[in-house]
Amino acid sequence: MADNGLLDASTAAAIERVPGLEKRGNRVGNWLMKEQANDLLNAPDAKTLTGLRDRAILALLLGCGLRRAELLRISIEDLQQREGRWVLPDMKGKGGRIRTVTVPAGVKTRIDAWLAAAGIEDGRLFRPVSRGGVIAGEEIRDEKAVWRLVMRYAKATELGKLAPHDLRRTCAKLCRKAGGDLEQIQLLLGHASIQTTERYLGTEQALAHAVNDAMGLDMG
Repeated sequence: MADNGLLDASTAAAIERVPGLEKRGNRVGNWLMKEQANDLLNAPDAKTLTGLRDRAILALLLGCGLRRAELLRISIEDLQQREGRWVLPDMKGKGGRIRTVTVPAGVKTRIDAWLAAAGIEDGRLFRPVSRGGVIAGEEIRDEKAVWRLVMRYAKATELGKLAPHDLRRTCAKLCRKAGGDLEQIQLLLGHASIQTTERYLGTEQALAHAVNDAMGLDMG
């Protein structure tokens, strides 16, 4: 109605802000293909302290599907061995749900490279780094710093607009494409129900092999 001049813009905006309106369907969201994810992972400069930190951050976001707040809460002591592998046990996520996050070997290698270069032995895993390339604090407190980091490397690799949560979704998508069990993906991400994970993955709609691709209509 506003687009057709039947309703003024301010009234239309007020209606749009009304809470509780039911939304139907599933949002697709944004995610990366494997090749794009690899480009992003390797965008930071491994020869600088900031680059080593950022490589570890991107590895945890993509390899473990962490949220920003979860990432910044990690302390070195949180990384522990369970059943012969590295994990982040008892991680508290959204809604107070507790889960254990498995840490792939490649992710741990990047974390170790960052810690060795930074000389960090305890406390928060990730720290601010000054322009001069030295540690400039005990922790990163602003979650938006992670957002800016992801956006910066997404721009450098020509991936367009990308948010940290898109990397969490990418983790889920790539796990599923690699044959990962839906229930195990749910446990990794800390979703309350398997239905949430299904909606998150968009498993109801196959985009790569869409049903309307094979209709055989003459579009010439």
